[in-house]
Amino acid sequence: MNDLLNLSKRTSRLNGSSLRTLLAGAGAAASLLIALPAAASSGTQACPSNMALVGKTCVDKYEGSLVEITSNGEVPFSAHMPPNGHAVKAKSVAGVTPQAHISMVEAQKACKASGKRLCHANEWKTACKGPEQTRYPYGNERIPGACVDTGRTSPVQTLKGGVYNHTAMNDPALNQLANTVEATGATATCTNGYGVADMVGNVHEWADDGSFHGGYYLDTKINGEGCSYKTSAHNSTYYDYSTGFRCCADAGTLPADEEPTQKTEPGDPVAMNDVSSSASTPAPEGKDLSRSSLPGVLNEGMTIEAPESNETVDRISYYAT
Repeated sequence: MNDLLNLSKRTSRLNGSSLRTLLAGAGAAASLLIALPAAASSGTQACPSNMALVGKTCVDKYEGSLVEITSNGEVPFSAHMPPNGHAVKAKSVAGVTPQAHISMVEAQKACKASGKRLCHANEWKTACKGPEQTRYPYGNERIPGACVDTGRTSPVQTLKGGVYNHTAMNDPALNQLANTVEATGATATCTNGYGVADMVGNVHEWADDGSFHGGYYLDTKINGEGCSYKTSAHNSTYYDYSTGFRCCADAGTLPADEEPTQKTEPGDPVAMNDVSSSASTPAPEGKDLSRSSLPGVLNEGMTIEAPESNETVDRISYYAT
């Protein structure tokens, strides 16, 4: 009781200035305490909803697909044609055919147009291995069919008689053959605790180390198993029917969410390319974007880089599986 009385007396002797200083300090502390929960909650918005937070990096949840930027807005770009010479933008969308026929150079441009970048190789591998850091997204032991990497049809063998040159390997018909590439996120078991899909199998994914990672639907083990798969035999302008990509960004550098995207079913003509918003952008007048309208050979006049001297041998070892 005496202590309480002494405290009361000391408080009563504070002059006006001292009392105001004490109260101001208390107010500042209270404001700081109130602000702390808001700062903590802002961390949950570090990445858009179509990206996963992996450490300090946002990683696209799905393999990259493209839209083309035109004077009429964004329109779907064919997943079966190289984007060379087109102004395109990367998307992370479930239920669409992932972009193939893309080089590292073009993938970098597409990611940059979306305010992102190609993943660093270590970021890519960390995301693929998941929080448990396993050999495959789903665990340490390979499970046939858990990802799009088992019992698939070789389109080059079927349609090209096993001719593995750059022209044959960039025929738009290849990935339109049944039992080849699958829509993004179609295999629910090919994911991990981060929520990233298809990082093993389906299409190879370029990273900024000049290699593509994760294997593709015909091979996820010859050049390393699962998340350790890495092909480095090709230059940054190389592309074929198996080469895809995925974007990354530093956490907190993107808006809380990108424009809403529409999920479409595999086989939908638009899904074979991409959609850019919840209100699907119609195809330009006179342009048919369906599978049947895509050419069976490369467009006339399209420039194709000649393969490097060691590419044929390197790729035949696994494309012929």
